[in-house]
Amino acid sequence: MDNKRYILDTSILIGTHIRSKIENDEIKKGSEIIIPIAVLDELQSQASDNKDHGIVGLEEIRKIRELCGNKGIVFQFTGQRPTLDEIRLAKKGRIDSIIKDVAKENDAILLTADYVQHLVALAQGVSSELLKPSKASIFLTFERFFDGNTMSVHLKEGVAPMAKRGKPGNFQLSQLSEEIMSQGTLNEIANQIVNSAKMLDRGSIEISRKGATVVQLGTFRVAITRPPFSESIEITIVSPIVKLSLSDYDISDKLMQRLSLNAEGIIIAGSPGSGKSTFASSIAEFYSQKGKIVKTFESPRDLQVSRAITQYGPLEGSFEKAVDILLLVRPDYTVFDEVRRTNDFIVFSDMRLAGVGMVGVVHASSPLDAVQRFIGKIELGMIPHILDTIIFVKNGSVNKVYEVSMTIRVPTGMTESDLARPVIEVRDFETGQIEYEIYTYGEENIVVPTSGMAESTRSEDAIRKLAESKVRDIIRRFDPKAEIRIISKDKVRIKVNKDIAPAVIGKGGSTVNELERMLGIHIDVEVKTPTIGNEISFNVSEAGSSISLLVDPASVGKKVDVYVQEEFLFNSQIGKKGRIKVDKHSDNGRKLVNAVLGHQEIRLYQSIG
Repeated sequence: MDNKRYILDTSILIGTHIRSKIENDEIKKGSEIIIPIAVLDELQSQASDNKDHGIVGLEEIRKIRELCGNKGIVFQFTGQRPTLDEIRLAKKGRIDSIIKDVAKENDAILLTADYVQHLVALAQGVSSELLKPSKASIFLTFERFFDGNTMSVHLKEGVAPMAKRGKPGNFQLSQLSEEIMSQGTLNEIANQIVNSAKMLDRGSIEISRKGATVVQLGTFRVAITRPPFSESIEITIVSPIVKLSLSDYDISDKLMQRLSLNAEGIIIAGSPGSGKSTFASSIAEFYSQKGKIVKTFESPRDLQVSRAITQYGPLEGSFEKAVDILLLVRPDYTVFDEVRRTNDFIVFSDMRLAGVGMVGVVHASSPLDAVQRFIGKIELGMIPHILDTIIFVKNGSVNKVYEVSMTIRVPTGMTESDLARPVIEVRDFETGQIEYEIYTYGEENIVVPTSGMAESTRSEDAIRKLAESKVRDIIRRFDPKAEIRIISKDKVRIKVNKDIAPAVIGKGGSTVNELERMLGIHIDVEVKTPTIGNEISFNVSEAGSSISLLVDPASVGKKVDVYVQEEFLFNSQIGKKGRIKVDKHSDNGRKLVNAVLGHQEIRLYQSIG
């Protein structure tokens, strides 16, 4: 290159393109490097939001400026400062247009790494050069921390570098060196990562938010966090240490046959680092090799799959929008990696009901948790139509497999035939034994374990758990002070105040009959027997932390019942000097104080018996 003027756009500054050319004397002494003010402001705006693009770009400008001073190259800023609206429209090409105008006004060559920017500049008659570095020039500092046994590397400001080494379920966290990571070192590593994401064919910035950036570099998944999201800069690099096929797992012929023929609503569950995604990649390759069209939904896109499998991310930040496109390409199977948010469960369900075979990856601490995470997000009755196979992965191997189906029958533990209802059965796939039942009881969804329990124990536990929770919830809507007693597994006796009983029973017994039908048990309604004696007059006195009820000293030693309005509060014995003393901070004390302040009627009755 002769002595010329060069205009740099944002894409060039996010890489190391120009710096390497200056260092190699490809840009001659006496040339001019011009950076439009619009570029500086765009990078500043991104850096202010703690986005790595902006921080990388500003750091690159600093280094270029120092190099230009050493090499005798003129360095300057020029152009008008963009408005706030223009910065907001940067993604729509407004800043790019300003940059091209600056290049044209200064009769300069536009240097860019953006192919579209290059084509538009040429179309407008602006001199432009498209610069792309060779892959051989890409150097990643963090790769020195990895060997064939490293699962992840953890770099944090003020802490020595750490790494997890081993395999899922059997790894150790070890210190890599005595070096304490500084902010400058971590910023340099982050800059290399973001730069490389722009250069590599299989590199992409998956997420860029205030204080957080997620980058995929080939097999490496990198998470970069900064304040205010984290208290200091931290970089986590994860790399799969193995790529397995389904045949590498110790799974039964029965499960292999199910995956080949029947399974179309598969959930792969497990805790973080258990090997879920590796197993999901194996299943994706398994279906692809069987001649199926396989796609993936991922954010970030880090599954290790062959080029025949297309990996999709959110379309305009939304998997719901991506579904519209995915259905047009007619996949046989879709692997949905990391089903977490409510919308993810809805998308998974919609695609499965549309006839697409679905494989979902879900964080769960137990196999049943994978099913329970769907409860509440979709209708209970739809779950067996969406899920049929639950595979729980632990320590890198298949630990448990469940089969999900639905039938209509009386749930385990209930005996009345009219209590039959839809029951979701969760069975151990290998043995066929039912381990859990899921059904609706009253207005709630109930998950009941059935395996490993004697029938009588299951009956008693099921009835008591359901009765004690549901009966109390429903009956106490009528009378909060109702006395409830479970007589047997299918009979309950309740006692309510006399004025409440008609409402509980209803006209012709309609209300209690409806409650019996809803709860599935027989209900006996009784009226509470009055136990109050003669009413005793008193005065209220308050001193310090106590409130006292003062009665005639002749009543000393008698037992009395204290009521607020019609509600029984407590029973007490009249102490010396005719005083019933109650701590104001106790439950009864607070109720008495509230009654006095609220002008509620307080009554004392001599206890009978």
